[in-house]
Amino acid sequence: MPSFSPRSLERLATCHLDLQRLMLEVIKQTDFAVLVGFRNKADQDLAVAEGHSRTPWPTSKHNKSPALAVDIAPWPIDFDDRERFFKLAGHVLATAHFMGLSITWGGNWKTLQDLPHFELRED
Repeated sequence: MPSFSPRSLERLATCHLDLQRLMLEVIKQTDFAVLVGFRNKADQDLAVAEGHSRTPWPTSKHNKSPALAVDIAPWPIDFDDRERFFKLAGHVLATAHFMGLSITWGGNWKTLQDLPHFELRED
C-alpha cells in the first residue's frame, strides 16, 4: 500500500483536518505526493509571480491556517502526464463524495486549469 513521505506528511499537517482525513484515505488507493498546503506571504507572492496562482496574499485558500486547499501530484511526479492527474482527481473526488466532503478541483476551472489543486468548498 502506498504511504506518504515525511515531507508530504509535514505539508499535509498544515491543512484543514477534513483535507488531512481525505488525503489519508486517498493514499490507500493510489500513490501521490503533497506539494503544498499552507502558503505564507512570500510563497504566495512567488506562486503569483511564477503564474501558478492568480490569487494575491492573503485571499488564497492556501493562505488560511489551517489551509483550506492542498496541491498534490501523482507519484512519481510528471507534470506533463495530464492523464495521471485526471485519474488521481477521480480518486480524490469519489473519496470526498463518499466521506460527505464538498471539494472543488482546480482541473475543472475554466480560466486557470490547476490540476494539482483541491480545496474545501464553503457551501
